Amino acid sequence: MKVCREQVAENRLRILEVAGELFKAQGFDKVTVCDVMKAAGLTHGGFYGYFKSKDDLIAQTITHLLSPAPPRGGLARIAEHYLSTDHCGNMKEGCPVAALATETLRQAPEARAAMADGVRRRIGELAQSLAGDDDRAARREAIAGMSTMIGALILARICDDPAMTREILEETRMWLSDREQG
Repeated sequence: MKVCREQVAENRLRILEVAGELFKAQGFDKVTVCDVMKAAGLTHGGFYGYFKSKDDLIAQTITHLLSPAPPRGGLARIAEHYLSTDHCGNMKEGCPVAALATETLRQAPEARAAMADGVRRRIGELAQSLAGDDDRAARREAIAGMSTMIGALILARICDDPAMTREILEETRMWLSDREQG
C-alpha cells in the first residue's frame, strides 16, 4: 500500500515529536528505533523510509526540537516559566537543551552541529528580544541569561532534595530579576 506525500510528512513529523519526547525523558542511548516507531504507531521496518540511521534521527530530532522560537520578553519574565517547578519536573516536554546537551556531546558530529545551530539561533532570538541601543550588550545578556537558566535547571533536576530544587529555581529567578532591574 502506497502512502501519499501528505501522510509521509505527517508520519515523519509524528516520529520527530515522539522521538523528542522519548529522548528528553530517557536519553539517546536508552531509546531504540523500535521504541520510537512503536510510540509513533508505525512499524519498525518503515523507519528507513524516513531516516538514514538512528544518528540521522537524533540530529533531525534536535533540529526539530530547537526550531520553535523561544518565549519573548525580558530574562526575568522568561525565567518565571523556565525556572518553574512544573518545567523542572517535566523533562519530556521541557527544554531540549537542558535535557540533551550533555548527551549530545557523545553523539555523531551531525547531532552536535544541530544542537550548536539551535543554541546559536536561540541566543540570537533572545538577544533580539532584549535589544536596546547596544546589540553587543544584548547578545552578552542573552548568552549569560540562557547559560544561567539552563545551568540552574540542570542543577535543580539532579537534586534529590525538593527543598534544594526549589531553592535553586527561586534564587536563580530572583537573581535574574535583580539583574534586569539593576
